[in-house]
Amino acid sequence: MAGKNEITVYDAKAFTSKFMPSKELEALLKGDLRKFLVTRLEDMYRHVKKAVPASRSVTHSCLYLTAGEAIMKIGSETYRVGKDELLFVPAGQVFSFKENDVNKGFFCNFHDNMLLGKYGNSGLLKEFEFLRVWGNPKILPGKKASRYILQVFERLLAEYQENGVRNLDILQPYFIAMLCEVNRAYQPVSGSRYTAAENIAIKFRELVFSNIRTRHLVTDYAAMLNISPNHLNKTVKAVTERSPTKWIDEAIVLEAKVLLNQSNFPISEVAIQVGFEDQSYFTRLFRKYEGITPSEFRKMIEMS
Repeated sequence: MAGKNEITVYDAKAFTSKFMPSKELEALLKGDLRKFLVTRLEDMYRHVKKAVPASRSVTHSCLYLTAGEAIMKIGSETYRVGKDELLFVPAGQVFSFKENDVNKGFFCNFHDNMLLGKYGNSGLLKEFEFLRVWGNPKILPGKKASRYILQVFERLLAEYQENGVRNLDILQPYFIAMLCEVNRAYQPVSGSRYTAAENIAIKFRELVFSNIRTRHLVTDYAAMLNISPNHLNKTVKAVTERSPTKWIDEAIVLEAKVLLNQSNFPISEVAIQVGFEDQSYFTRLFRKYEGITPSEFRKMIEMS
């Protein structure tokens, strides 16, 4: 359970129990769900009876579609994926999605430990940028690579359905091979490998992600990066087409949305939790980005 000042970060069992409770689904998810699970997307998604509001997971998730489409909000961006496309949600990232998408494919959820140990190494965690909060979560592998990815998912599913996670010596190498195939098709958001300016923008976003409750000023992040605020402003705006202030504001609103969903804190306490003593300023900021007040947002969740 989360403490008073913490946002709940779901593991796979807690998440499925809350948002898609089903004995049928429970029977498909085997073994230690904290490590790994894989299932057909249609077998899981049909148990989603209502929209999933802003949430976080302690593990990474991946969707691979073989038909239809899926729409998901990851961080402050909305992504739409279709046939032969993949979408990743990095551990700790805020995500949400609605019910009634029509699709088929595969869903897997996995801990960092699936990339470590006998067949893995810690370097993979850095190499697979789609597993980092600033990476590009949408992968377009092309027809040839997609065939390989489909074959591996079929093999992973067959092994998982029969033995759960008991045979990691089989699951892990297949799974890492699949991610390596995905990585070969990966395209950074900028479309190329990173310049010095892009590295600054990446480091800035990582710092915002981990410090958003206590650091709201561009000057704070410039100091942590050992550059001037003016340089940070110009660099981030040039690389991302958004100002550092907008990145910070959007991160605050995302954090607030998760708290409004997961806690019973009054709005004044939610404001304090995301670093604002002035509730009215927090409300104006929230309405600026969401079009409604925090109170209206919470009522919308309760009615869904």
